Amino acid sequence: MTPYQALWLSIGAAVTTIALKWSAAWVTGSVGFLSDALESVVNLLGASFALLMVTYARRPADPGHPFGHGKAEYFASAFEGALIAVAAAGILYAAGERIAYPEPLHTLGVGTTLSVAAALVNLVVARILLRVGHAHRSLATEADGRHLMTDVWTTAGVIVGVALAGWTGWYWLDPVVAILVAFNILREGGRLMWRSFHGLMDAALGADDIGQIEAALAKLEPRGVRFANLRTRRSGADRYAFVEMHAPSDWTVARADEVASAAERAVSDHEIILMVRVLPDRHAK
Repeated sequence: MTPYQALWLSIGAAVTTIALKWSAAWVTGSVGFLSDALESVVNLLGASFALLMVTYARRPADPGHPFGHGKAEYFASAFEGALIAVAAAGILYAAGERIAYPEPLHTLGVGTTLSVAAALVNLVVARILLRVGHAHRSLATEADGRHLMTDVWTTAGVIVGVALAGWTGWYWLDPVVAILVAFNILREGGRLMWRSFHGLMDAALGADDIGQIEAALAKLEPRGVRFANLRTRRSGADRYAFVEMHAPSDWTVARADEVASAAERAVSDHEIILMVRVLPDRHAK
């Protein structure tokens, strides 16, 4: 499955869970269930924007964007983080009113069943999104999957809290659960925003990727060259590396180019784009 297909699945799941959770909130009158439904609205908007950005990010490089459009995925994470902040504000407002004016809850059995069904839908789709996002190195897809997993745990907490409120008659527990939901999704929104910021700052590749690059280059050094000043960066799903290749000063351009091309091919086996700068090394033999 591609990120494009996975995000369409996420949109379908969001529409389904919105219907289930809003129904749960309507039949019970629970502000806790209402807060959970608002988070599913965020899921729908976030998945829709992520789909747009993933589609744009997969466009090939052009003269105006020679390194491609991969960074567009980071905007999806930032957008979803901002949506979470708006949803949390709405939840806190609704919960504040309910604390001031508590109301009894109704037909909790039906509401709980609907919420459990919504959680199961999100659980299945979240696992698919995380698997596809990791396989394709799609930040937007992975971020959407992480948000859905947070939603699963949020729904579980809401179900427990609302059930306790109905069982004990302490109806103030219902808005307290909603407030906890708001702070939980704010935490997740902050993580998404941080990952987006980190990606836009041209973060280096992970230690495993760098180790693979160094191992591939080390196999070529016996041919008489020396590699130095390795730098890496990530742009959405694309990974880049830049390195200096010091070759003996008496080598021909063709000979140096042959080794540099071999280095680029060796690293490309790990789906990393390597760019080599050839420099003379008077000490190399």
